[in-house]
Amino acid sequence: MVEMSLRARRSNLKISYIIVLLLAAVLYVSTCAGGVLWQDSGMFQYRILHNDIQGNLGLALSHPLYHIIGSGFKYIPFGDLAFKVNLISAIFGAFTIANLFLLLRLWLGKILPAALAAVTLMLSHTLWLHSTIAECYTLYTALLIAELIMLLQYEKTKRILFLYLLAVFNGLAIANHMWASLAFACYFVFLITLLIKKQINLKHIFLMAFFWIIAAMPYEYLIIKNIIQTGDLGAVISSALFGNGWEKTVLNSSISKKLIVENFLLMAYNFSTPNILFFFSGLYGLKKLSPSRSFGNVLLAMLILFFVFAFRYTVPDRYAFFLPFYCLTAVLVGVGFDLLFSSCRNKISISLVFIFALLPIASYFAAPVIAEKINFNISTKRQIPFRNDYKWFLQPWKTNCNSAEQFANEAFKTVEENAVIYADGTTVYSLLYAQEIRNQRNDVSIISFHPKRKNPLVFNEETVPELLEQKTVYVVSPKKGYCPQFLLEQYEFEQIGVLWKVNKK
Repeated sequence: MVEMSLRARRSNLKISYIIVLLLAAVLYVSTCAGGVLWQDSGMFQYRILHNDIQGNLGLALSHPLYHIIGSGFKYIPFGDLAFKVNLISAIFGAFTIANLFLLLRLWLGKILPAALAAVTLMLSHTLWLHSTIAECYTLYTALLIAELIMLLQYEKTKRILFLYLLAVFNGLAIANHMWASLAFACYFVFLITLLIKKQINLKHIFLMAFFWIIAAMPYEYLIIKNIIQTGDLGAVISSALFGNGWEKTVLNSSISKKLIVENFLLMAYNFSTPNILFFFSGLYGLKKLSPSRSFGNVLLAMLILFFVFAFRYTVPDRYAFFLPFYCLTAVLVGVGFDLLFSSCRNKISISLVFIFALLPIASYFAAPVIAEKINFNISTKRQIPFRNDYKWFLQPWKTNCNSAEQFANEAFKTVEENAVIYADGTTVYSLLYAQEIRNQRNDVSIISFHPKRKNPLVFNEETVPELLEQKTVYVVSPKKGYCPQFLLEQYEFEQIGVLWKVNKK
């Protein structure tokens, strides 16, 4: 009888997990971008097109596991290649939500708090946005919450198998993004504590290390390959930790008033609902509801580390680096909901809470309109043709978002035969994609120093004067950081359509 009841419970758990997974997948796939994208997303699409698992921005920005998975997604028998790459984010975004639901369902043993947390995270701006464009972040969040599930199951059962699985998931996460090193630090302290208490032994530690090394192999392969090729161990380790030229931002310890204000605005926009108050009650009640002191400590330590890392990070797209913190915030929202409503089964109150969970959708409709009307500064450095930055950054859905494709089409209509276009890292991938996938204007030479490819022409201060005698040369943007400095200093620019023609002074 007990065994039948246990089977029924497991069956119900699987069914509810699948339902949540499908609901999240429907939302994210239906709002997913349908084609080629700007900047890093375009770069990921281009790298997957060429099976490039390393890139050229440093090892920390290689994300090999994501690109290996992307190489498999290329063979989906329907849809444009760019759309298939975007689907990676949608699918793993859905797994993130389903894993969060499972974590709280196993932890609290109740559907309502797990469902509320799942809806809260599913509709949060940053996760929804990055579930609709080509990015490696949702793969990481899915793995992060899988790690917490394994940690929870170990604390509940004391079965060493779950620690081995924890090592596997964290190794995979390392192979995807160096975010995982912050979680690794927490698990390392946790395991040392278990070793000191003699709850595990050195054999278990060595086996966990073995499984972790195997799972992280894609990243380790790149590190070893670069050490062999360059012979410069220090440079490769620096690249693996910080990428090329990002050490100062990664290790930044200064915080300005502007940064503080922007960060709190970002967090408020992600959880624009009164339900965020459950986070604070969950934080307060974590010790009471945690299955063990160790589990609560690890969760709290990770919450703090991810928050501090993102809060003082200064890269332009730092809003994305709050994602692990948002996932843990949603966990505590579920805990807080359970704590406050465990003794109160008022249906009206519970219904209101779930209605409040939907409020962010309304804010995503209103915010771009209001921000554009008052000319709110969203810290973009330039206006990109066909892209409304307020909608692009403030609305998470990307249905019918084809601004990058429009730009490429218009650029190729603008230029003469055998023209040269110098493109920056934001715009170059849409042009290359149009050439290589859609066979558009293969006579045009696309020059850029962002993608990992050989430029079709030698383009520098010495060659440009002769090049101008033979061809028409354009740049996408005559602004510092988006155009070679020697061009800005020695030439004039004439706007023609979406491009700028380079002329002699």
